[in-house]
Amino acid sequence: MRRVLVVVAMTLLLAGCAAVVLVGCATGTGAATHGGTFEFVSPGGKTDIFYDPPTTRGTVGELSGDSLTDPGTTVSLARYPHQVVVLNVWGSWCGPCRSEAAELVRVANATASRGVQFVGIDVRDARTAGADFARDFGLTYPSTFDPPGRTLFALPRIPRSVVPLTIVLDRQHRVAAVFLHAMHAQELQPVVQRIATEP
Repeated sequence: MRRVLVVVAMTLLLAGCAAVVLVGCATGTGAATHGGTFEFVSPGGKTDIFYDPPTTRGTVGELSGDSLTDPGTTVSLARYPHQVVVLNVWGSWCGPCRSEAAELVRVANATASRGVQFVGIDVRDARTAGADFARDFGLTYPSTFDPPGRTLFALPRIPRSVVPLTIVLDRQHRVAAVFLHAMHAQELQPVVQRIATEP
């Protein structure tokens, strides 16, 4: 009898935990949209995903956060209307982030005159470590300081555990491309330039 009661109690406990998790996920998804229509899908487990034609792209929600290097200042997607925006999720602790940093700066500098703005999102980091990384690797673009990765709630279902992660938004701030790996200038720059020339 005691064994049956223990099994029943464990079953109820697990069911309760599952309900809490489901409610938490539902709340997170609802809170993540912020008016956007984009939902990440990776067909066949691809790591380079393109959303074409442009009419099929979903918009992102409000995306903003505290500046990594200028605390108290907000870095916001809304500050870059009608610009192509390249979002890069990184952390100072991430080896591939270190290898791609100079590549991203190269593309950011080469495409700035075409109306392209890069924005970094520093996750799972300490502010001093992130600021040192930005200085040491010469990041020429702003980054948000977002240890828990809340900034990415504006992009439902985006894999927040993947770092580095690069997302290219078109001039209407619709998701045009997602890269789930470290980037090289020769693969990123042509994509950014193509999206920058779209009508």
